[in-house]
Amino acid sequence: MIKRTKNRKAALEKIEEGKLYKLTEAAALLKEITATRFDASVDIDVRLGIDPRKSNQMVRGTVTLPHGTGKETRVLVLCTPDKEDEAKKAGADHVGLDDYIEKIKKGWTDVDVIITMPPVMGKVGQLGKVLGPRGLMPNPKSGTVTMDIGKAVEEVKQGKIDFRVDKYGIIHSRIGKVSFEPGKLADNARELINTIVKLKPAAAKGTYIRSLYLSSTMSPGVKVDTKAFDD
Repeated sequence: MIKRTKNRKAALEKIEEGKLYKLTEAAALLKEITATRFDASVDIDVRLGIDPRKSNQMVRGTVTLPHGTGKETRVLVLCTPDKEDEAKKAGADHVGLDDYIEKIKKGWTDVDVIITMPPVMGKVGQLGKVLGPRGLMPNPKSGTVTMDIGKAVEEVKQGKIDFRVDKYGIIHSRIGKVSFEPGKLADNARELINTIVKLKPAAAKGTYIRSLYLSSTMSPGVKVDTKAFDD
C-alpha cells in the first residue's frame, strides 16, 4: 500500500467526497491543495466515450489557450534558407535544416515543438523513429507542416497546443500553472473542452464526455461536473 504524505492527506481532506465541482471551483481548490515549492503545472484529463482503436473514432486537434500554458515553449524550425529570417523574427529558438537533422539523428531532441514545411518533409520524414515516440514529429493536422512558418511559430509561442486521445480514450493536457488565477485556468480548460466537443466523431455513441478531472503536479485530482463547463 502506498503511504500518504502529510500534504496529500491534507489535500484529500479538502476535497468533498462525491462532489462534482464547477470549473472555477476546481481551479480555485487546486491552488489550495498544491503544496509544491515550485510553480506546479495544472493538467486536465478528459475521458471520452469512444473506441480509440477505431480510426473513425480518433480525436485529435489543436487549440490556442487564451492565457497560454505558462511554460516557455522551445521551437525548432526546419526550413529552407529563404524561410529562416521569417522563423527567427517570429520567435523560433532554433532554425536550420541539414545541421539539425544530423543532430536529431544522433539523439538531440531538446525542444518542445518542431515546425517544418512541405518541401522538406522528405528529409524530416527520416527522423520518424526518433521524433515519433517523443511526440515531436511535425504533422499537417496540427499545423506544424506549413508554408506559413511565421504564423505557426507565433501561434505556438502564444499558447497553441496539440492534443490527442490515448489508447484508453483519455485526453491529457497541460492547461496552465497553479499560479494562474482560477478564472484563467477555467478559461483555458473551457477552450480545450469546447474544441474537443466540436471534434466529436460521428461514430461515437452514448455519452461523449464521461469524466473530467483537474490536477496539479503531485496533487489529487478534482472531479469536474461535465454538465457545468460554463461555470
